Amino acid sequence: MAAHRKPRQRSAGGNTARTAWTIALAGAATATGFDGTGHAEPQLTPAQVKAKVDRLYQEAEAATEKYNGAKEKADAAERRIRALQDEAARKTEKLNSAREALGSMAAAQYRDGGLDPALQLALSADPDRYLDGAEFAERAGNRQAASVASVRRQLREIEQLRGAAHIELTSLKSRQAELKQHKKTITGKLDTARTLLSRLTAEEQAQLQQSGTDRAGRSSTGAREALTAPGSATAQAPNARAAAAVSYAYAKLGSPYVWGATGPNAFDCSGLTQAAYRSAGLSLPRTTYAQIDAGRRVSRSELLPGDLVFFYSGISHVGLYIGNGQMIHAPNPSAPVRVAPLDEMPFAGATRVS
Repeated sequence: MAAHRKPRQRSAGGNTARTAWTIALAGAATATGFDGTGHAEPQLTPAQVKAKVDRLYQEAEAATEKYNGAKEKADAAERRIRALQDEAARKTEKLNSAREALGSMAAAQYRDGGLDPALQLALSADPDRYLDGAEFAERAGNRQAASVASVRRQLREIEQLRGAAHIELTSLKSRQAELKQHKKTITGKLDTARTLLSRLTAEEQAQLQQSGTDRAGRSSTGAREALTAPGSATAQAPNARAAAAVSYAYAKLGSPYVWGATGPNAFDCSGLTQAAYRSAGLSLPRTTYAQIDAGRRVSRSELLPGDLVFFYSGISHVGLYIGNGQMIHAPNPSAPVRVAPLDEMPFAGATRVS
């Protein structure tokens, strides 16, 4: 009996399993090396980290402006929906009053021996369909016919309002989906930037932070001195509104950058310029790519304090010009509202809005 037993496969199976496990490990190691997230990734220098982080911040800001635009449209859709709902409610109340009047008229005729069609209208579950009946139109008197025509018109108006509200609701849902996607893009890029910075040593992070603080400090100090000196930014502004906007921006130096914020204590780039001119009594659009078309384009050589200055090919960043080749802007999450030279970013154009 023992001679007919099948040979055991334990050894071969064990070798096969070990081989598969080895291949899996090798594949994982290879994938880790290629996707750049494993320990085998070359250590970036602080300068390389800064360059990557700056690019991520710029991309996040471009997404922020798209988010701001979508939010502006969503807010407008919500306002239109509320207005349509309010109008529909008013017309419905008016319609109910008209139907009650027809019902009273019908009741009076019923007491006189006849069931007036208007009573049927008042009691009908589908008054619009009933109104379409030829028999009702033939039997209704002149006074009732006018009342019925009014009821019919009001019914149609209410249906139109409901249809318009449905369209706006569809638009709102689309904008909300867009907001969600842009928010995901923004937070993803900011998280990646934080991860890159976290890989630096404490000393390297401090050096990068100190470098930015020193530049911002020197610029802000010089700007504040220029503000109070003869020929200051406010004195050079083309009008009172521009001067007021510049003054507001100076008062916000040091405020934190928060994407989507429009003040009064935190800002993103277009939120700062919008708030500055709002304080001067002028309403600007929410986004950079709308703000650039909000006034008259001016060349770089024509710049005056209060002009809006835009950067990058996608018009994804904006600052407020203050003279001497400088602006006040909300840079990114790594730095507060500060003074900076126009040459800090690729210049794309300028607009005078006041």
